Amino acid sequence: MTGREAYNRAILGEELYNKVANSRVLLVGAGGIGCELLKNLVLSGFRDIEVIDLDTIDISNLNRQFLFQRQHVKKAKAHVAKESALKFNPSVKINSTQANIKDPQFNVQWFKQFTLVLNALDNLDARRHVNAMCLAANIPLVESGTQGYLGQAYVIKKDVTECFDCQPKPTPTTYPVCTIRSTPSAPIHCIVWAKSYLFSQLFSNSEDEDVLEPDSSEENANELAALARETEELKAIKAAAGSTDYPKMVFDKVFNVDVQRLLSMESMWKNRKKPSPLNYDMMVKSLQEKTKEQKEDGQMLPDQKVWSLEENFDVFKETVTRLSSRLVKEKEKNPEATLSFDKDDEDAMKFVTAASNLRAHIFHIPTKSLFDAKSMAGNIIPAIATTNAVIAGVVVMKAFGVLRGNIENNKRIYLTTGSRLVQEANSQPNPECHVCRSNTASVAVNFEMATLNDLIQKVILPPVEKGGAGVPEDEVAIMDGSRIIYDIEYDDNVNSPLKDIGLKPGTILRVSDDDGNDLDLILETIESKDDLVRLMTPIPSTKPVLKRKYSDLEVNRDDAKKAKTSHQDMNDGEVVILEDDDELVVLDD
Repeated sequence: MTGREAYNRAILGEELYNKVANSRVLLVGAGGIGCELLKNLVLSGFRDIEVIDLDTIDISNLNRQFLFQRQHVKKAKAHVAKESALKFNPSVKINSTQANIKDPQFNVQWFKQFTLVLNALDNLDARRHVNAMCLAANIPLVESGTQGYLGQAYVIKKDVTECFDCQPKPTPTTYPVCTIRSTPSAPIHCIVWAKSYLFSQLFSNSEDEDVLEPDSSEENANELAALARETEELKAIKAAAGSTDYPKMVFDKVFNVDVQRLLSMESMWKNRKKPSPLNYDMMVKSLQEKTKEQKEDGQMLPDQKVWSLEENFDVFKETVTRLSSRLVKEKEKNPEATLSFDKDDEDAMKFVTAASNLRAHIFHIPTKSLFDAKSMAGNIIPAIATTNAVIAGVVVMKAFGVLRGNIENNKRIYLTTGSRLVQEANSQPNPECHVCRSNTASVAVNFEMATLNDLIQKVILPPVEKGGAGVPEDEVAIMDGSRIIYDIEYDDNVNSPLKDIGLKPGTILRVSDDDGNDLDLILETIESKDDLVRLMTPIPSTKPVLKRKYSDLEVNRDDAKKAKTSHQDMNDGEVVILEDDDELVVLDD
């Protein structure tokens, strides 16, 4: 036994030491909190760890994700984190995977192999998914998050504590169309325009335009009409994608023609400074002159430099060319192909930065560095390394508590203003929660051959005494996320194979009746051609309604909530933090 193991045994005690050593832990995320947490795990006696992360290492990660160094940039976070952590304790077994935790292979059965799961994610959708999978697998989950000097960590356990979705989460921040399109006044307005409008129109399917807030005002109605017109004009220009003239056509359209159109609305500029359109040919000439004079600033990291107007113009041209070429190649394989914005896609992020800065210049707004634009476009607040370290330590203490078996008394911990650690007793599950208060069962299906009707007839309609859900036929409603795929008045999909209606391994279908009873069916794959639908786990009986108690709180709940903020702006309004009163949501990458 090494000296470290002897110390761990002495500190933890024989019983807990053995539980820690024999546990199998899943760590989801190898970013700011994940790096600190993986190091803590290997030093605390955990011997079998699975770490999964989709991202690669960016130079902006190096100031706080200490397992990574400059030579690791562009490599997979999960793999490098494993290699670095093993240097602390080579005897530990670590399996690393670069993948999306939402991929089908990470199904409920896969989650069941772990003793507990530790979340270190910066993505709200992924956190919700891990929450749902841990509830379905009945595996304890330790959730955590940080924001600046604030943070929290707490345990989620099915039927014992609140789950991640027991409290409402914030709706995405939206912006009036008239502000984004015509009268931007802050860098965030230009970045939203570049990411959610221009990138979507040129390379995607406008999927992010829900950040542009429609309202019934006459001004906004006029702007929506103008936006629709400009969208159609851009679609016509897209036919030239991949050609040498394409960057010029896009530039002239969005930075000259559209701005001239705005200038024609004289009443708009009575109390505002008029925008200054850009001319492509003049920018080419200016760029050529600047290139001769330009000297590199060796004292500044490239992504923290604020580009000049000419540099933004040059980056815009290059990224439009590269992104359009990528899209053309994808469309050769699939005519419906699109590009999705990803803050870790270098071309996409440089495009958004350059386009937003060019627009900011037009409207006399301060421009931003690539680093700042990435933080704002990804809704990510740069974290503080010491905060991550504190919360990662708290997460390990929560994990010890889970292994001791006393989850109810394993209190929430908040790192609050003044660097105080505040405890709060766990809340019981919200009886109205649509996630943790629904019944859950796993169903194996042949996606190629089984139809929706097979699922209805073999699982949903049979009475409870025969192992079915017992839902009356005229009350069945089936949802796939927010998409309805069946009810008594909509049976278009009933005879379609499950694959043809977009269902895949890992899909969670919500089955409801008129009384509001919910059943979540987790679909897994089966190859059998004879047994197309097979119930893998019994359908639980209806859960009793729980009454939530707050009388046993150790501290005043309002005091604990000092660790949290609602929608607020940082740095003169350019960074939007998406949170609610109970969760620190999108926090660190």
